[in-house]
Amino acid sequence: MALPTPAVPRLPRLAALVGDVPLAGGSGPEHRHVYPGNGRVTAVLSLAGAAEVDAAVAAARRALPAWRQLGGHRRRALLLALADRLAAQAAELAALSTLENGATAAAAAHLAPVAAERFRYYAGFADKVDGRLPQVWQADALDYVERVPYGVVGAIIPWNGPLFAAAMVLAPALAAGNTVVLKAPEIAPYTVMRLAELCLEAGFPPGVVNLVTGGAEVGEAMVAHEGIDKIQFVGSGATARKVLATAAATLKPCGLELGGKSAVLVFADADFERAVRAGLAGAVSANGQGCVNGTRILVERALYERYLEALTAAARAVPVGDPCDPATALGPVISEAALARILGIVERAQGEEARLVAGGCRLGGELAEGFFLPVTVLADVAPESRLAQEEVFGPVLAVLPFADEEEAVAIANGTDYGLGAYIHTRDLARAHRLASRMEAGMVQVNAAGEGMQPFAPFGGMKKSGFGRLGGAEGLAEFLQTRNVWVGLH
Repeated sequence: MALPTPAVPRLPRLAALVGDVPLAGGSGPEHRHVYPGNGRVTAVLSLAGAAEVDAAVAAARRALPAWRQLGGHRRRALLLALADRLAAQAAELAALSTLENGATAAAAAHLAPVAAERFRYYAGFADKVDGRLPQVWQADALDYVERVPYGVVGAIIPWNGPLFAAAMVLAPALAAGNTVVLKAPEIAPYTVMRLAELCLEAGFPPGVVNLVTGGAEVGEAMVAHEGIDKIQFVGSGATARKVLATAAATLKPCGLELGGKSAVLVFADADFERAVRAGLAGAVSANGQGCVNGTRILVERALYERYLEALTAAARAVPVGDPCDPATALGPVISEAALARILGIVERAQGEEARLVAGGCRLGGELAEGFFLPVTVLADVAPESRLAQEEVFGPVLAVLPFADEEEAVAIANGTDYGLGAYIHTRDLARAHRLASRMEAGMVQVNAAGEGMQPFAPFGGMKKSGFGRLGGAEGLAEFLQTRNVWVGLH
């Protein structure tokens, strides 16, 4: 018997939300959304197309003059009202999250409260957007600097954490005075659809937040659109290249938050149990489908065999199953195609002499119709192998030894990615020394992703993207600088 499909209070079905007008049907193709827990269709959705993108951009442009002139204290109040609605709808949004991408109940329960905190944090910035005070410089004049919104921001959101990613972009963009066209991913659309509805329910003027639901063609239409002033894209490097190529035609600026192959450095003096749990987190968080997950585990040689044994035992003990069960720690990956791709990577890695010590096979029984893979651990992975170099985006860990700090740094930095790095040691001097050498936008010591607070700037180096979401840096991403010179004679 297959797992049941999660029950939700109401299933939103929006091809688009243009101003305050919800559109159940769009000019794009139909899409059969599938619940990853049992492979069954939850709804046949009518997607947006270029026509709905045009309409959404037009609505955003109509709303822009009044929104950017609105007092910051009023934008603050609206952002706080939206945060309250998100918190009040936490249970509904958690159920929608599980339905759309298989998020476990335990993980999904935190999504709306965490998103609400993003809006509360940036609400505090909404009435504090300022520039530099007037200056006099070798002239009878005043010269001052303003920070102003870009205008209409196009936000392209990924399927692996859509509600959180949408909040990361939407909160600072709105606080800065921009209007937004938000793309919900067709493969996991429901929480972003509901978020757009909640913006209207919270009292945002029509057109400030608009929604289009669709795939690549909708994203391409947004990036190419002359009426969108900036794109914020969260997703893969392969798609980001296409985004940049299309944006070049209109000289449109882009912020990119892309993939990663984050290293976990475990030294012999680390808190052993904590380091094992942290290593396991890279395969469990977001069902292994997190861009900043630590999935390359580098272990000091003196500790290597002991750590590998403990990690393997912990991996085999991870409860895998029904995402609706609060006891489940690991749910399904997003699709049949994703599961086949991941299994292919695992098979290829063994051909490159990596040693499979846990997982590696699709689960059967009542899970057979879903897309379930247990935590999979491969040992003795070569640093230059494809498994150590390429993002898997699944519950797969690559474990490899290192001899000393120099080798650890070389291996950790030896990929095209630069999103996250995790260091486990009790030596405070080593922690600071190595943190300063990591080619990564986020470095955590004795942690496993807990530090993504609203005030912390998040983003990558190298091929993990550019720009930051979070903190004052995140607000700056959605503001332009204008210089004003006033002659005094």
